[in-house]
Amino acid sequence: MTKEEILEAVDQLSTPDLEEFVSQAIAIRARRREPSLSHSESVLLLQINQGISPELRWRSDELNAKSNNETLMPEEHFELLQLIDKIEAANVERTKLLATLADMRGVSLSKLMQDLGIISPALV
Repeated sequence: MTKEEILEAVDQLSTPDLEEFVSQAIAIRARRREPSLSHSESVLLLQINQGISPELRWRSDELNAKSNNETLMPEEHFELLQLIDKIEAANVERTKLLATLADMRGVSLSKLMQDLGIISPALV
């Protein structure tokens, strides 16, 4: 169909149908203008944004505070070391996911992190 034929058909619509049609046409235009994420990118972003559990973060903060106050017991020190290993492993995995996403988008890891507003812990 040509644009003219479409416009002629639209001209035949009732006012409520015309309003619905215009609304749907605007939605189509918005989808075309806005970049959309592929399913793979969406999955990666969900995984990247998961982070560590609040419980793990809380316990790590608690043990770090005890360590700073020099009140950490030997068994708590061992627990803290295990938590640090878990957090570091999660950060490594997150960095790998970010690198995969950067590769999919054809940008450097630092550019992707800048685009997403992610600040490297080393820079804080």
